Amino acid sequence: MKGLSILAAFLGGAAVGAACGILFAPEKGTDTRERIVEALRKRGIKLSREDMNDLVDDIADELKSAEV
Repeated sequence: MKGLSILAAFLGGAAVGAACGILFAPEKGTDTRERIVEALRKRGIKLSREDMNDLVDDIADELKSAEV
């Protein structure tokens, strides 16, 4: 059970790290959001444009609050 927890923590950290890398990459916001949508669709997750914008805004807010 402990091994599963460590694996889940690692995968969660990797996902957050990837999201941070994508969000802070020097690309236009629309291009970045499109890349995120495409990555999610490849994994079978479908979001509306509004849901995607909310997700990106939530991630950005979390990152800003973590910096302080």
